[in-house]
Amino acid sequence: MEKIIDLHIHTTVSDGALTPKEVIDEAVKNGVSTIAIADHDTVEAYTPELIKYAEEKKIELIPAVEISTKTKKCGIHVLGYQIDITNQEFKVQLAKLRNARHDYLFDVSNKLGEMGYHLNVEELDKIDAVTKAHIALDVVEDPVNEKLLLENFGHIPGKGEFIETIMNEGCPAYVKKNSITPKEAADLIRSAGGKVVLAHPVAYVYEDGLTEEDILELVKDIEPYGIEANYIYVDRNDKKINDITIWNEFAKKHNLCTTIGSDFHNHDGLRPVIGLLNEDLKKVNTTSILESLYN
Repeated sequence: MEKIIDLHIHTTVSDGALTPKEVIDEAVKNGVSTIAIADHDTVEAYTPELIKYAEEKKIELIPAVEISTKTKKCGIHVLGYQIDITNQEFKVQLAKLRNARHDYLFDVSNKLGEMGYHLNVEELDKIDAVTKAHIALDVVEDPVNEKLLLENFGHIPGKGEFIETIMNEGCPAYVKKNSITPKEAADLIRSAGGKVVLAHPVAYVYEDGLTEEDILELVKDIEPYGIEANYIYVDRNDKKINDITIWNEFAKKHNLCTTIGSDFHNHDGLRPVIGLLNEDLKKVNTTSILESLYN
């Protein structure tokens, strides 16, 4: 029987709803044996206390990070696994990326304000790795914005719909964030002894219109260990898309390893939970995934 593993989970250290310890507890509850916390541009979840707690709960914890990057066409996320979380230069570079997030917060708050939306900037600025998701959620959950949201959307949108309609490139509140390229992120991960993985290629196809040829160019550019092929994507209309077979075939064709991740942020009743329970995973070989990560 294959182990249940989940190599892409977010916590309150970035834009997740559960604390790192709560993620461990959830993994235990779901029968998951191995996890990777891959917060945005930070490894601060990996405290000595958390590592000890995971050991006590018999959860294998693989150090990871998800770095936000930018190409000419769209934003790309690059995952790093088995990184040295004590590498100080690596942490310094991540801190610079997080500082850029706060510059972005103030710039986008000005644009949203011009559109009439209220944003709790002071509270958001307290979040170390503040993200678009934090900002969008703040807007859509604030009663002050209810009337304007209903006027503009006809309903109260989820954070994903708000981001794709209002904040992404080509949208009225788009702000270019100072970022690094996927190759620079890949080099940064390797400098800390990590393995590079292209996160959720399926998302770039449905969100940004990239083709398989575009993904292949990305792969050639960053030379990753693998891709996150085993991933369930949910679009802006809350439609679940399972292209796992397509991306596993892509990986095999181009001699790439594969990983698996829920990209868990919170329990919304739609997206995969920790361990991707009740999802059709086409008999994913988790043993092979773990063996290749450790080789």
